[in-house]
Formats: sequence, structure tokens, C-alpha cells
Amino acid sequence: MTFGISRRSALLGAASVAAQSLPLAASLAADVYPSRPVHVSIGFPAGSGADILCRYFAHALEEKARQPFILENRPGATGNIALRYIARSEPDGYNLLMTANSNMAGSRYLFKDLSFDTLTDFKAVASYAQIAFVVVVAPDSPINSIAELVAKLKSKPNNLNGYTNQTAQLSSELFKQLAGVEAKAVSYKAATDAMKDILDGTLDFMILDGTFAAGQVRQGQLKALAVTTTTRSPSFPNVPTLVESGLKEFDFSPWWALYVPVKTPQAIVDQLAVWLHEVNKDPATATFLETVGSIVNDDTGPQADARLKAELPKWETLVKLAGIEPQ
Repeated sequence: MTFGISRRSALLGAASVAAQSLPLAASLAADVYPSRPVHVSIGFPAGSGADILCRYFAHALEEKARQPFILENRPGATGNIALRYIARSEPDGYNLLMTANSNMAGSRYLFKDLSFDTLTDFKAVASYAQIAFVVVVAPDSPINSIAELVAKLKSKPNNLNGYTNQTAQLSSELFKQLAGVEAKAVSYKAATDAMKDILDGTLDFMILDGTFAAGQVRQGQLKALAVTTTTRSPSFPNVPTLVESGLKEFDFSPWWALYVPVKTPQAIVDQLAVWLHEVNKDPATATFLETVGSIVNDDTGPQADARLKAELPKWETLVKLAGIEPQ
């Protein structure tokens, strides 16, 4: 009997010690994070502007963490396949998401039955870039300004414009409304898929993300008519804004952030945030972003989450004004 009591006491004591050790074990696990490769999902194909942007930051984080940060392209459903994948992933810090506010905010109003909630299933680590989108036409097009483009669109029926993501889709609809023109929107999986139709004039215009368009414009493959930001982009210093071009209410500038599944340990989130902040402060990052139509955006995770929530009414209004029926 005495032995039984002693054994029971020993077991209870061991259980107590184990329970007390859990926070320490979690802390130690966070201290050595990451101990294996980290996978980073994006909702766009290889070679896209998003891919160019995110590969830079994934590589920069890899150098900070001294572990591979493997970028995984999960295109489809204008980015939502990647969001769904990460929402269902283990919240252990080894599956991350790089995405734009257009996906996190716009998806709520563009799709009827999402299998995830962008506000409750994810946690922002930090933001890292803000992008200028660009109104483009073929390089040999006789159109050289927004005023000329508007005049052309008003002069003929059956106009076409292309888009690859929510930002391009809604900014195109906003442009058409403010300019008083009509054009049928055509969806493309990637900007590269649309290039032939821009070059041969099948598309009358397209609004592209600056990460892809910057290189194409520099190489003479596209002609830029205006940027969607309220101030001129350092990447396109000679290209006017849509506000300068006469559309006084036009302001559309998407930003990108790093996200994790919502239950990811805060210690891991904090470590990722420290590394990303260091990358954002590196002068090389600003130099790189200037080449791809972007500028540094360095919101903390809580700031990015708050900013996203504050933007939801704007996105909801835009979808309704554009007359887009949720899919």
C-alpha cells in the first residue's frame, strides 16, 4: 500500500513537472525556428509580377533564417487557391502566405462561398510592399494618353480589357465608371498570357501590376499611359497618374503582406516580423522595389490587420458599383 501511494505521488509529481515544462519547451522550439525548410505560398504563377516580387522577399528571409524559404506557386481563382491551402495548413510556422490586400479584402465580396475567412483564419506578420498598377496598351498603338484612350473607347463598340487579379479587375471597373466608357472584361491566368492580345490589339487596354509591367515598359514591349497611385511612381517617373489624367477620384494602390494561419505561435510570428522588418530597412530592398513598380511598405502585423479591416467597406462599395455578381 505504501509503495502504491509513493508511486502515485511520483507519477503526479512527474505530470506536474511536465506540465510546467510545456511553456519552456514551446519557447525553446521558437528559439530554434526554423529548424527545417519553410514553404511560402503565393496565388500566382511563376514569372508573374507577384512571383518576381515574392521571390525577392522569400530569398531575403531565407538569408535571415538560414533555412530554405521555398516559394510555391498555387495559381487559380484569382489567388484563392493559395489562401485556402494556407488556411488549412498546420499553424507551425512552416507554411506561410504572401498575398495582397486585394485578395484578402476583395475575395470577401467577389466570391459567394469561400471555404475560409480572411479576417479570422489568418494573422498578418507584417507588410512589405506597395505597388503601382499601370494602364498599358501595345507599344505601336497610336494612343498616347488617357484622354486619347477614353476618346477611342467612346468611339467604337465591343471594347475589351484584360485582368489577372482582383486589383486589376476592380481598378479597371473603377476606371471605366469614372471615364464613362464601356469595355468587356476578359480574365487571364497570368499577365504573360495576355501579352499576345495586348500586342495585336485584341485588348484595347489592360491595367497591369507594376512588378510585371515595369520591365515590359522599359524594354519597349508595352506603352504605359498612367499609374493608379495618387502620386507618380519612382519606377515610372515620366508616366502621369490617373488623377493627373483627369480622373480626380482615382486611388488604387495595392499592398502586400506576409500571413500565417491564425493559430501560429506568437513567438514564431514575432521572429518572422523581425526578419521582414530588417529586410524592409535594407537599402537594397528599396532599390529592387523601384525596378518593379513598388515602394517599401513596413506596417507591423497588427497595423496590417487593422488596415485591412478599415479597407473592407471600400472594396465592398467598389464591387457593388462595378455591378460584379459574386461567383
